[in-house]
This record gives sequence, structure tokens and C-alpha cells, in this order.
Amino acid sequence: MTTSLQPVHALVPGANLEAYVQTVNSIPLLTVEQERELAERLYYDQDLDAARQMVLAHLRFVVHIARSYAGYGLAQADLIQEGNVGLMKAVKRFNPEMGVRLVSFAVHWIKAEIHEFILRNWRIVKVATTKAQRKLFFNLRSQKKRLAWLNNDEVTAVADSLGVEPHEVREMESRLTGHDMAFDPAADADDDSAYQSPAHYLEDHRYDPARQLEDADWSDNSTSSLHEALERLDERSRDILQQRWLSDDKATLHDLAAKYNVSAERIRQLEKNAMNKLKGSIQA
Repeated sequence: MTTSLQPVHALVPGANLEAYVQTVNSIPLLTVEQERELAERLYYDQDLDAARQMVLAHLRFVVHIARSYAGYGLAQADLIQEGNVGLMKAVKRFNPEMGVRLVSFAVHWIKAEIHEFILRNWRIVKVATTKAQRKLFFNLRSQKKRLAWLNNDEVTAVADSLGVEPHEVREMESRLTGHDMAFDPAADADDDSAYQSPAHYLEDHRYDPARQLEDADWSDNSTSSLHEALERLDERSRDILQQRWLSDDKATLHDLAAKYNVSAERIRQLEKNAMNKLKGSIQA
């Protein structure tokens, strides 16, 4: 089975999305036998032409999946291209001995790439970074049936269905309803609206001379207090702390145990006692 080559411009969704959809829909689907033959050629012989044919025959499924994410305000062409990346990853990893059709195997990879693209581009500030937050992001949008805020019963129901805590649902709902705000006012903003921009009320104190002097004094005082506290310790305790915490090449408990001819547990006790004395001296 051989899929005819298509014009390059027709297989780039950004060039002409309608023409692209028509083109991929015209590519014949693979039968079970054809798909297995191509998958075996790729899996066992690294036949790249077989991979190309498998990808082309499944481009229509990427379009179908990408359309379900139309409500995120991102270009369909971009979503399709990201989904195509997921499809190619799936084809590369597809094992014909798994006993499933490629489309079933590829759905996860296609959605994963689209999800990652949406999370990177939906807002300037990321709304979901952990696995639980990503799960909430996509599921909460589909479970909210109205524009109003969820009530307590609805929050509990969503939390139970997604296996998360209610406060996580509230936090994600707040993120979903928020909007990006430019740090500096717009060029045509009047005095009233310009005053509301974060640039007017969020100050950077890092380079404030008074703050820098205060930080420098605090650092000097802390260093001086540490040295004075170390001098009050006996020689062995001071050496253990220096070797364990203040040296670039830090010693282990066993290294110090061998040096002082005691057990590692004894060194740990001495270290703990020394640390307590050190903290007491500094806080006094």
C-alpha cells in the first residue's frame, strides 16, 4: 500500500487551513492489514517511508482532536501542528505486537502535545505547572456549566470527581477567570487608567540605597556574630562544624570519626550539641 505524495503547501495547516483539511480528509484510511504491514516495516526495518504513510493516513484524526480545543482562543492551525508532532511521536513508538490500532495508541500523544501547547500559550503567566493543576485546568473548563462562580456543592463535586482538594478547585477557578495585565500602562492610557498599572504600585526595592546598606550591615553583623560564637566552642566542636558546614570539601561523619578515634554516632552528637550552642550564642 502506498499513499500518494501530497503538495507540501497542502500539508501545512498554517498556509490554508481549509485546503489542508480537505487534503488530509482525501487521504485513504488504512485497513488493519495495511496498518500492521507498515508498522512492522517501521518497527523491524526502520522503514521511514512506512512511517510517512502511517502519519499521512492519520492526519485527519489530529484535525478532529484539535477541533475539540477550539474554546481556548488559540489558532486551530497551531493546535493541529502541535497535534501532528504528537502523532509523529506516537508512530515512532508504536509496536505492532501491542494488538491495538495506531489511532487508539496515538490519542494520548496527540492530546499531550496539544495540552502542553495550550498551557504554554494560553496566558503569559502559567496557570498550571503540576500534574494535578494540569488535570484541573482542562477538566474544570469542561465541567463548568455557567459563567458564575461555582458554589460549595459544585466545588465539592468537581473535587471528588477529579480526586483533588476543594481549595485546589477554587484556586484553579480563580486562575481561569483572571486576565493578564501589562506591567506598564498602554501608550494611549490616560492618567486615571495609567495609575492602575502595576508599574505604579509594585516597587523594586533591590536597588534602594537604604535597603542595600541595611542588607550589608545585617550580613556583616551576622558574620561577626558567627565568628564570635565559634570562638566560644571548644576546639574539637569548632573543628567539627567547620569541617562539616564551612569547608568547601565537606567531611563525612565517618571521616571525622576516624580523625578523632570515636564512632560516627558520637560525632553526630557532638555536631548537634555544637550547633545548639552556636544558635544560643548568636540569639543571645
